[in-house]
Amino acid sequence: MGKKSRVKTQKSGSGATTTASPKEMMNLISELLQKCSSPAASSGKEWEEYIQIRSLVEKIRKKQKGLSTVFEGSREDSFADLMSWAQENGASCDGFTITNFGTEGYGLRTTRDIKAEELFLWVPRKMLMTVESAQNSVLGPIYSQDRILQAMGNVTLALHLLCERGDPASFWSPYIRSLPQEYDTPLYYQQEDVQLLLGTQAVQDVLNQYKNTARQYAYFYKLVQTHPAASKLPLKDGFSFDDYRWAVSSVMTRQNQIPTVDGSRVTLALIPLWDMCNHTNGLITTGYNLEDDRCECVALQDYKENEQIYIFYGTRSNAEFVIHNGFFFQDNAHDRVKIKLGVSKSERLYAMKAEVLARAGIPASCVFALHCNDPPISAQLLAFLRVFCMTEEELKDYLLGERAINKIFTLGNSDFPVSWENEIKLWTFLETRAALLLKTYKTTSEEDRSILEKPDLSLHTRLAVQLRLAEKQILENASASGRAKRLQFQKKLDEGAPLPQFEESDIALLENNDPDAKLPVILHKLEEVEEGQGIEEEEPLLNGGKGDYGMGTGANGEAMLEKTQKVLGDVCSGLIPNGSSEQKGVQEAENCSASRTEDRPIDASA
Repeated sequence: MGKKSRVKTQKSGSGATTTASPKEMMNLISELLQKCSSPAASSGKEWEEYIQIRSLVEKIRKKQKGLSTVFEGSREDSFADLMSWAQENGASCDGFTITNFGTEGYGLRTTRDIKAEELFLWVPRKMLMTVESAQNSVLGPIYSQDRILQAMGNVTLALHLLCERGDPASFWSPYIRSLPQEYDTPLYYQQEDVQLLLGTQAVQDVLNQYKNTARQYAYFYKLVQTHPAASKLPLKDGFSFDDYRWAVSSVMTRQNQIPTVDGSRVTLALIPLWDMCNHTNGLITTGYNLEDDRCECVALQDYKENEQIYIFYGTRSNAEFVIHNGFFFQDNAHDRVKIKLGVSKSERLYAMKAEVLARAGIPASCVFALHCNDPPISAQLLAFLRVFCMTEEELKDYLLGERAINKIFTLGNSDFPVSWENEIKLWTFLETRAALLLKTYKTTSEEDRSILEKPDLSLHTRLAVQLRLAEKQILENASASGRAKRLQFQKKLDEGAPLPQFEESDIALLENNDPDAKLPVILHKLEEVEEGQGIEEEEPLLNGGKGDYGMGTGANGEAMLEKTQKVLGDVCSGLIPNGSSEQKGVQEAENCSASRTEDRPIDASA
């Protein structure tokens, strides 16, 4: 398991003064906001843009040296106060303690035996930092007037955290003092470590994360300095980039969705104590009990005294773990890489293929995933590739042929090929595409393994190379799997093997087996879908935009409300459906709700 966020003991910066005049600082901030709000860099220019933005940020950080508010003493010194505060406010504190687990960082250790599914941890709402508590805090007046904060709860939560950190009398002070003072997400990487990711799928998200954070900081710096409602904020006289980076990282690695008091909608929250749990494979074991108004967690497995307590963060890739959590999970059974595919609109059969795909609930241009395990493709990708490789006669059969509608149900089912020739084509395509993508990397898998054998690698360098190697291994597996399948179906074709025929009675079979492989494709969510971002067949591209990550701006740099739906973008986007810790992850918001429907946790509120 990857290392959690490191702790860096610092002396208090109280009383430090900036080396730049207010006017000079505001000029730098305006320049940064303008740079980060300009149109997206053209393909191949993203790294150059990153260097320019980073250079401006470093100028600002240099002039703000010593300005950030930090706490004296070590982080570990705060844990006793955290436990006492939690107990005083109704949280469970029996059965575990906070312990340093070496490379895994801090986590929860049992002080007694705990049985699987035993409710061992609960945290009442009053201890949580939420968007609602932010509205009732010193941040409330500016929240009521700023459209960005009103639109984006995660932004609100980050600034709420900073304001409370600046207040020595804050109710949440014991919790805030227990948080890391630095993180191992790419926001904290040296430039040369980020450069190691060039050519990978992850690099675009890393560059976007940095750009978004810089843009958001510049916007809120100007707001804090100029908005009348901000005059009483603790940030007024000291709001550094390092402060904002810390707050964003804290929220990004810890936020979760919980229901509002009346249960009518969800809101964002930071959940003290519980967020110390580390990740392992398993099932979601955390839910929210509305009757008792508290977050509850049951044990993932039997634990003996003095063992570490783990929770499962969800089905996240290592790219998500590295970018949003700062760790690499070596045994990640859910690792995957993205692959963008689309039917070329210039193709003669485009209309027919698009219609068959539409009947299956799949756009003609999609972002799919190649998985680390076998088979490397989902039912959705199998269906897409079958249609992608269909001949005109095969397309007619699925559009106009006998039982054409029923046959749509078979597109994602490996038991019912369209034809042996179609199977050979699609697996050949997959084999070739994966091989082409492997050639886009600047190093080989062997070279990466050799680098990882070096004992003196920095943690960030190691994380970058581990992620780079993991992407290649998935592509290598996909290419090898494509070759094996191609040979398998070529043999069936050569032998004249009969093609399995789908009967209407088989619908029951499809509905009662593995949902990812058997159910009609139309009933499943895609891993990730990007309409209108088609990839022509000949383009072996991996990286691509996810849409507007951050605040859209007009020519004058003013924020536009209609583009605030992802203000923090992948900086603080997803939500942890089961809990968080030093290794917290993020997930697309639509895949996790307060009821945790994606992974169906034990319903503690029942």
